[in-house]
Amino acid sequence: MNPKVLVVTTSRWVPTARLAMALDNAGCTVEAVCPSHHPLRKTRLGRKIHRYRDLMPLGSIKDAIVATKPDLIIPGDDLATRHLHELYCREQRHGKAGELCELIEHSLGAPQSFPVVYERTTFMERAQEEGVRIPKSEVITNIEGVKRWAAGSGFPTVLKADGTSGGDGVRVVHTLEEAERAFRALQAPPLLSRAVKRALLDQDKRLLWPYLLRRRAVVNAQAFIAGREATSAIACWQGRILAELHFEVLKKAKEAGPSTVVRLIENAEMSFAAEKIVRRLNLCGLHGFDFMLEAKTGNAYLLEINPRATQVGHLALGPGRDLPAALCAAVSGERVRATRKVTENDAIALFPQEWIRDPNSPFLQSAYHDIPWEEPELVNDCIRMSGKQRAWYTKQNWLRPFLPVRSSSSPVTARPEHRTMEMDCGTK
Repeated sequence: MNPKVLVVTTSRWVPTARLAMALDNAGCTVEAVCPSHHPLRKTRLGRKIHRYRDLMPLGSIKDAIVATKPDLIIPGDDLATRHLHELYCREQRHGKAGELCELIEHSLGAPQSFPVVYERTTFMERAQEEGVRIPKSEVITNIEGVKRWAAGSGFPTVLKADGTSGGDGVRVVHTLEEAERAFRALQAPPLLSRAVKRALLDQDKRLLWPYLLRRRAVVNAQAFIAGREATSAIACWQGRILAELHFEVLKKAKEAGPSTVVRLIENAEMSFAAEKIVRRLNLCGLHGFDFMLEAKTGNAYLLEINPRATQVGHLALGPGRDLPAALCAAVSGERVRATRKVTENDAIALFPQEWIRDPNSPFLQSAYHDIPWEEPELVNDCIRMSGKQRAWYTKQNWLRPFLPVRSSSSPVTARPEHRTMEMDCGTK
């Protein structure tokens, strides 16, 4: 049986397209609900897409669920997870706790855990109760709270806003003045100019409702741990881990942003923490955890949970390290389908993230560069999108690290794994 999976996303992230492709490779029948112009439309799954409507999010997601009748729902970003939780609660309030609620619970886990994954301090308390190593943290409600925290913990320190992702809601501050300024910025509703810019230029209306409703974020302070960042991605089912990936972060797009280069590692503390949290919250589906590996001791400190698929979740790295295959098997009740390990190189440069960060990065040659050659339209789309962000973009900048030498007038021809592919790269 090929289980049907509905991927839900509110953003135009390339990793969501990669995840859908990986689920398809694992034997799932995949459909998606996503915004217009999503990279998924440039893949072989492009005809199985339902429209996500920014101003009617719950309705559009429910319509897609009713139309597809999936066996499993996978959120591709934090807002998508929140929408599914809100849809669950709305159906419960209206006395419609039927198949839709059962499906959401079946896909994400126990509903009692829904609020916990957003409330950073509550989540950290649950982790500590399970014996997981965490940094000291506290909810900060006003400037006086910022001052008290600073007096007790010193600097640098970390401030985080609930309900944010991709590093947007994280500030590492080094002085009281920085801390006060960061607290006000993190707590405040989105600016009108930012919400309108996102809606008009990026066709992203996700900030309009928070602006109109004047929602203020809950801000948490967290003790700063000096060390190396690490991240875990896991597939789980009814509170049990099916497959897991643990990485040390080698490069990031920005200080508090997402990873661009990672190294596969084994870490007993990270595995222990993931196992304990998955069991405590009775989670299902795909989730991620962020850690700090302390410089002096190597101890792994759990920093937060990502209650959705993360950008490394599509990677097939061998038995017990293929999340889509493990999840597909759990839903279908069959054995895990063996898939080809994509690389023996422990260092992985994520595409297009690392190339965007630095087109001359040495990791594009020394690491495994995770380019989806099997989907040339998607690769071209990534290049065109990135080209709009770079005034200095040229074909040669991105091609140089991983293609054979050629003349500037010849067609672009790549030979990954003895295959050839001609690509229209664009020059914008």
